[in-house]
This record gives sequence, structure tokens and C-alpha cells, in this order.
Amino acid sequence: MRLAFSTLGLPGRPLAEALRLAALHGWAGLELRCRTGEPVHPAMTAHERAKAVRDFADAGITPLTLATYLGVAAPGDDRELIAGLRDGLRLAADLGTRYLRVFPRGGDGVIAAADARAARRLAAVAETARALGVRILLETHDSHRGGRDVARVLDLVDHPSVGALWDLMHTHLAGETPVESHAALAPHLGYVQVKDIAGPDDRTPLPLGAGVLPITECTGLLPPGCWVSWEYEAAWFPSAAPLDGLLGPAASFLGRPAG
Repeated sequence: MRLAFSTLGLPGRPLAEALRLAALHGWAGLELRCRTGEPVHPAMTAHERAKAVRDFADAGITPLTLATYLGVAAPGDDRELIAGLRDGLRLAADLGTRYLRVFPRGGDGVIAAADARAARRLAAVAETARALGVRILLETHDSHRGGRDVARVLDLVDHPSVGALWDLMHTHLAGETPVESHAALAPHLGYVQVKDIAGPDDRTPLPLGAGVLPITECTGLLPPGCWVSWEYEAAWFPSAAPLDGLLGPAASFLGRPAG
């Protein structure tokens, strides 16, 4: 198992700080939150992209994922969404990330229509992803929280450059066990995001192992060498404890044998 964490846990802080903390506490990779106001953002210049690549190389840390907020199942114009996907793929390739994270965002309409929108848009950019060496991962989230929901879309796309990002919290809240989620997602799986919370009504991020999510049950199902990323959602919960002091214990927790 290879460990990464998301810069969502360090909102607005320089990339150099995230790289320093990763190296200090034994984390091999970073998920890069891609948003205006963050060090990694859609309008990065060529110079900024090249500098980020050098910074990762100097730190010996893997740029795992460009984590966008694109909603591939969202109602609206295909052309705008597909253009956003292509821009995201180019940025991911420039930064050297293995993956591009996208959300469903299918809304409350007919689920079959949302599936079709997502599959159509993902299929439209799948060959671009292959050519750039980036794999698009659809996260278990919002309108498609369950592993079976995401797998249903990916079965429609049926392309090796489009896969799944398993967010354990969302599949758990959708009522799936880790075994059920893994069975649905394994043919498509890129990697897994873990986190911990007190329960469905209090999603304030907690140190790993301090909440209710079945983290070790999930990680025990994964193949050797699978990436596991800690998404500590500090950006959405300002009252959460600072991530800095939690990274060392979290790496130790994830490194313990199951059982």
C-alpha cells in the first residue's frame, strides 16, 4: 500500500509546505486540489506548471491526482463539460499526475439520463486521456455515492483510461459494505480515499481510526501496491484540528496489519 494525502487538508497553503509535510511524515504522494485560490489551479502558467514538476521531483513525492470539481453527469451542455475535461487532462499531464479526479453531480433527475450524460462525456475524452497518459477517475460521490452506481457508468464507457476513485465515506453512507463496494469497483479501481467521521450527522474530519468508518476492512481488500489517500476535509470544516500534527499517526495507522 502506498500512501498519499489530499491538499484539501491544507487549504490555501503553498505546495512546498505540503511536500515538506509529506516527506517528513512518510507519505509518498499528494492529491492536488485544483481550484482558484490554491497553489494548483486551472489557470496555472507554463512556468508555474514546470516549477511544480521540479518541486515534486526535488521532494521525491509523487503527484498522484489532479482533483477537479468537474461534474460529468451534471445537466447542461456537453461541449462546455468536455472542454473542461480536456483542459483538466492537459494540466494533469503537464504536472505529471497519474489521475484526473471528477465527480458525478447528476442532480435529482432520472438516474438513467445522468448515467448516459456521464458515460457520453467520459467516452468523448477517453482517447485524449490515453494519449496524455492520464487516467480519469469518477469518484463515488453525490448522485452516485455507491460503488455500484459508479460501476454502472464505467461499464457503459468501457475504456481503460476511465476508472473509479473509491471514496469510502460515501459508499459507507450509501449503505454498502466494503466487500460490496470492492466487488463493484475492483474491475475499474484506480485507488481509494479514506477519512473518518463521527457519523452521518457529523462529518467533521477526525484522525484516522477515531470515527465510525471501516477503514481497515476496506484497505484489507486492496491489492498490493494500491494507493490509499487520506482526504482530510479541513477546507469545509474550519473547526477541524490542523492536519500537520495528524499526518504521522495517520501513516502509522494505515501501515498497521489488518485485524
